[in-house]
Amino acid sequence: MSKKAFLFPGQGSQYVGMAKDLFDNSVEAKEMILTADDALGVNLSYIMFNGPIDELKQTKHTQPAIFLHSVILASIIRTLSPEGVAGHSLGEYSALVSNGSIQFYEAIKLVQTRGQAMQQAGIDNPGTMAAIIGLESNKVDVLCKEASNEGIVQSANFNSPGQVVISGSVDGVHKAMKLCKSAGAKLVKELVVSGAFHSPLMESAKEKLNTALSTTNFYDAKFPVYTNVTAAPVTSKEETKKMLYQQVTSPIRWEETINNMIKDGFDEFYEVGPGKVLQSLLKRINPDFKCFNIDKYSDVEKYL
Repeated sequence: MSKKAFLFPGQGSQYVGMAKDLFDNSVEAKEMILTADDALGVNLSYIMFNGPIDELKQTKHTQPAIFLHSVILASIIRTLSPEGVAGHSLGEYSALVSNGSIQFYEAIKLVQTRGQAMQQAGIDNPGTMAAIIGLESNKVDVLCKEASNEGIVQSANFNSPGQVVISGSVDGVHKAMKLCKSAGAKLVKELVVSGAFHSPLMESAKEKLNTALSTTNFYDAKFPVYTNVTAAPVTSKEETKKMLYQQVTSPIRWEETINNMIKDGFDEFYEVGPGKVLQSLLKRINPDFKCFNIDKYSDVEKYL
């Protein structure tokens, strides 16, 4: 028997028209989308279906939009019965709904708070991020330390072998980019982002989120989530809450997460949500394992 895992994407996978076909074809999806609009006090579905892209790309909208799209899909295909889940950054919240750690209605409000807080932190403490391709992750860490005399900079995402994203103040990141280039990185590219995510510049967002976490009901999970902060499986509600708090300023250990899941016997992966980012990362981490992409209603129909 294969051991299935659901993987949930994070920010960057959004597109105009997302979840529209789910809304049109599934009563369950329609109900969840209307519930979300109501809970958020924002016409999120309108922004998801119609854009404009600049509005959808605002962190305060992007995060609830991707979360909503993902949890709807996970709910519709729940009969696939995953035995473990993981989510990339924001995707961890979608994962926690699918394993029963948080109720959908409370989780979407939590995600809205996180998105607003991170967007505000990006305004209050401007920073940037950059992708570094073709250097060992420990080498990138060393160069970030060296660059930090110019400003805050640290590794933010360990995505796949030789693919690291760094984050921090503009001066710190630019200095680290120069050092990585000199050290022989194949590609060094600044990203268009609204803040220095997963860096100490998100400290204010972390504290705002903590307030919201303390008033949200958490439950012990039905099956483990492999968390971003430690790449290890977690089921306890106390631990889950702690991981979400730390995640805001900590690096995402995605490569390690996937390797740990494979080591624990997971051999069938489903990327549940918009886009195919995690599918391509899995291919780079370990091409021996399949990852099926579930984004549109036509993808869902195969499993109903």
